[in-house]
Amino acid sequence: MTKKALLIIDVQNGMFQEDNVVYMGDKLLQILKDLLSQARLTNTPIFYVQHNGSVGHPLEYGAMGWNIHSAITPQEEDIIIHKTTPDSFFNTSLDEELKKQGIEHLIITGIQTEACVDTTCRRAFSMGYKVTLVSDTHSTWASEELTAQQIINHHNSVLGWFADVYPSNDIKFNL
Repeated sequence: MTKKALLIIDVQNGMFQEDNVVYMGDKLLQILKDLLSQARLTNTPIFYVQHNGSVGHPLEYGAMGWNIHSAITPQEEDIIIHKTTPDSFFNTSLDEELKKQGIEHLIITGIQTEACVDTTCRRAFSMGYKVTLVSDTHSTWASEELTAQQIINHHNSVLGWFADVYPSNDIKFNL
């Protein structure tokens, strides 16, 4: 059986600013908590990707917005990967850490759908990982042209070229 890991991208305080909360943020956090519980019950490795923003950025390194959201606080055994670009693999230790644990299948969740989630799905696929995108557990903000839900729906469709796309209810972790 292929060893899986849960990957949570950029679910940090800065994505939940009172005046600019990510689309369906509360629902996203609740589903993530459920997935985290399932992963922990099955000893599935959990990787958090934390964006290190520059000074003044909502995810400014070391500032309050940079912290991983308290609803999904990492535990001691979880691995935190720091990044500075939308690609969770670029100039990070993610690939090395996954290989250390023999992980071949990534279950991807997080923020921001059209940037970090999209880029990481495509990159993981091109690096030979089996990828599952959890269709109801990634989010974004509306643009001038599209609603957040339209962006999410579009990426769930397009990323089907690079990942199996399933809702959280269909996600099964290794026993």
